[in-house]
Amino acid sequence: MKAMRFHEYGSTEVLRYEDVDRPIPGTGQVLVRMAATSFNPVDDHIRAGHLAELMPITFPYVMGIDLAGTVAELGVGVTGLTVGDPVVAMLPLDSAGGAAEYALVPAESLAPAPKTVELADVAALPLTGLAAWQLVFELAELKPGQTVLVNGAGGAVGSLVVQLAVDAGAHVTAVDGPQHADRLRGYGAERVTGPLDLAAGPAAVGGPFQVVVNHVRLSPEGLARLTDYVADGGTAASSAGPVPEDPARGVRSANLWVRPDGTQLTELAAKIDAGKLHIHVAARRPVTDLPAIHEDAAAGRLPGKTVVLAP
Repeated sequence: MKAMRFHEYGSTEVLRYEDVDRPIPGTGQVLVRMAATSFNPVDDHIRAGHLAELMPITFPYVMGIDLAGTVAELGVGVTGLTVGDPVVAMLPLDSAGGAAEYALVPAESLAPAPKTVELADVAALPLTGLAAWQLVFELAELKPGQTVLVNGAGGAVGSLVVQLAVDAGAHVTAVDGPQHADRLRGYGAERVTGPLDLAAGPAAVGGPFQVVVNHVRLSPEGLARLTDYVADGGTAASSAGPVPEDPARGVRSANLWVRPDGTQLTELAAKIDAGKLHIHVAARRPVTDLPAIHEDAAAGRLPGKTVVLAP
């Protein structure tokens, strides 16, 4: 089968589209015929070696953390699935494997794919959806009626955070560029504003807030200023660096390290089919474009969430 992988850390030149052996599922594993994966910024960090100390990988490494496809073969001990079932999963960060014709998945990471979205587009969901779910419900412990500020709300994760928070009964203020405003209002955000002027303080955007969810890369000083946007006793949850806590005011903080979870992904897929959650796919490109996709991402040229179609 064909796969896009690399044998050493480096620039996009290390990516090779080559023939590899089709994997064989072991105990508790499922072989999936890929429909698509997607590009995530962490893919670039892994390829370049920026996470080498934090997350060692084994070479050669097949790109692609997200997975959407159909069950091709079941390993020993796997129940509840049938060959041909459409499925979705987040693959382990340290092994991935989605940018190929077939991929191996731990059975517990799989979820039924939503029925109301084209299967290839479902590849936009796993990592971003799980990141949003874990930020909102695990780290922030969001409760109905709380006020929430989502900084970087127009991005792939931020958009899902807005929708999950609205669906949970929160009052959401969404912060991002004006090009995202109409979409964020459509997701149910009560207030939509442009990028934060951190010097202006929380009152300028209706704060402070009981929950602040941050997806914007900021300097340490900028992250520290975000603490002021959290109300006394509130929480900051971030996917872009830790927001400092303020024990004197009871402000706590948590930083995300997203993990696969088939149960959470099943809940997310159900919300999509119920019309409570929408994924926004900006582009669909073939797997052979992955080097160019990485280059476009580094240069800020990606229009948004990009689905990568399988061989």
